[in-house]
Amino acid sequence: MSENGESPSGRWWRTPLLSLAARLQEREDQVFLVLALVIGALTGLAVVAFILLTEREGMRLYPVGGARWRRLLLPVGGSLGIGYLLYRYFPNARGSGVPQTKAALFARGGRITMRTVIGKFFCTSATLASGIPLGREGPSVQVGAGIASVLGRRLGLRPEKVKALLPVGAAAAIAAAFNTPLAAVLFALEEIMGDLHASVLGSVVLASATSWLVLRLVPGNHPLFRVPQYQLVHPLEFSIYALLGVAGGLVSVAFTKLLLGMRERFLRFPQNTVWFQPVAGGLLVGLMGWFVPQVLGVGYGYVGDVLNGRMALNLMVLLVVLKLFAVTTSYASGNAGGIFGPALFIGAMLGGAVGTVAHHLLPAYTATPGAYALVGMGAVFAGIVRAPMTSVVMIFEMTQDYAVIVPLMIANLVSLFISSRLQRQPIYDALAVQDGIHLPTAETRHRHGQRQVTRIMHPATELLPSEITVQEALERVRASEFRTWLVTDPRGVVGVINRSTLEREVAAGADKPLGELVDGLLFPHVHPDQGPDLALERMGANHIDVVPVVSRADIHKLEGIVTLRDVLESYGVSPPDRA
Repeated sequence: MSENGESPSGRWWRTPLLSLAARLQEREDQVFLVLALVIGALTGLAVVAFILLTEREGMRLYPVGGARWRRLLLPVGGSLGIGYLLYRYFPNARGSGVPQTKAALFARGGRITMRTVIGKFFCTSATLASGIPLGREGPSVQVGAGIASVLGRRLGLRPEKVKALLPVGAAAAIAAAFNTPLAAVLFALEEIMGDLHASVLGSVVLASATSWLVLRLVPGNHPLFRVPQYQLVHPLEFSIYALLGVAGGLVSVAFTKLLLGMRERFLRFPQNTVWFQPVAGGLLVGLMGWFVPQVLGVGYGYVGDVLNGRMALNLMVLLVVLKLFAVTTSYASGNAGGIFGPALFIGAMLGGAVGTVAHHLLPAYTATPGAYALVGMGAVFAGIVRAPMTSVVMIFEMTQDYAVIVPLMIANLVSLFISSRLQRQPIYDALAVQDGIHLPTAETRHRHGQRQVTRIMHPATELLPSEITVQEALERVRASEFRTWLVTDPRGVVGVINRSTLEREVAAGADKPLGELVDGLLFPHVHPDQGPDLALERMGANHIDVVPVVSRADIHKLEGIVTLRDVLESYGVSPPDRA
């Protein structure tokens, strides 16, 4: 018997497993390529199961000729039940899945748990089947990335390799969800990685192709949309496509601002109401669905009708407005589901409406409305998601028609220009910021080997609780060597305050709690991977001499502090001592 009471025969299986793990770590590069194949196959099967489960459950809940009450009660009941499951068991399975995947890649060491994968799969399936008009592609991205994360960690790969597997799983998910393997590669590099020259290109291509092959073999070769061949009728159409780009950009901005504004309001409600909040989206969808059933669900069938010219102008305009509010409310209130599908739906309706008007006014110079619906899909997708190359290639792969490429590029460029001017921050980055997650910029990601804050930061020693009064705070810091202090509450750091602010408030006779003087989300800070130059810039802009260093995964999690003296000494400058 061994010292821990375990017989040698009871651990006979450990030696070969440890030996296998050691060999796998020695051949990490080869294992990575094999994993790309495995991830592609598993993600392809998961996405196919996701699609089939969603569609079949939706058909059972909404049979042809079903009672009208289903359209009202099922979205409400579904959002209530799934809201509780998300709150109680799967808190990381809310929302789209794309911002969560980027957060796992850049802020959480590539970690997505199996519980999150399972919760995302089943909760999103139930949500969409109940009629909530969100998409399945974003959740598929998180499921694919989660499969990659779990496999990589179980095989004992280094954290860098595990993180590199996440875009591999994301590409496999998009390839199976849209039946567009090339667009999936571009999306993984353009949106998830933010780098079209990423070193994981080969593995991303391999996983995308494998997932696409699984899609072809299991359910068969069924394109997402069946569309006729289009052609440019007259050069005058280019101006109409540009106008469609303008409309697409404006609708994209309205969608983004409405979603972010409503979500910010929901996030302000007490924590114990989170499980009930999704009912707001379900109730609105149910009321709309009572009168206009086309609002329910993703609505890809109706998109097919628009692409083939089988929908009236007034219904298309109505659906643009109704879907805009139904989708943003459903997402903002906390339902599980993405914005890919809704972006394509709204774009198709918008493009179809513009095309119908153009074809009515200039029948000899314009194509059928279906062509404009197709370009509208790309324009709104590019404006909301900010992935213009993915949009062009995706629509091209859906139609396999080169004639649509130039109109797509024109509309996408105009839409992207307008949306980026009127809404500076991309929607996925803004959603992450609302959750207290700050994703790194391209400049920060390339800061390897350069000066970083993490090398000069040190633990914080002087913290002020948010519940004390301004007068109490000033008394506590009278003998401090600093002129700036961090304000904390049970969440962690929530703000920064300097001596002049405290003295001004006391002189004005204010005796308010310290927490009322700071903003819990918008306060000066830096992250460990950022440079001292940024810390110095934020000190100067906010008239402070201490800046908190916080985690990218949670803005309230304090990693340390950096002082003005630390920054100057990192550049070889010794600041003069205060008199």
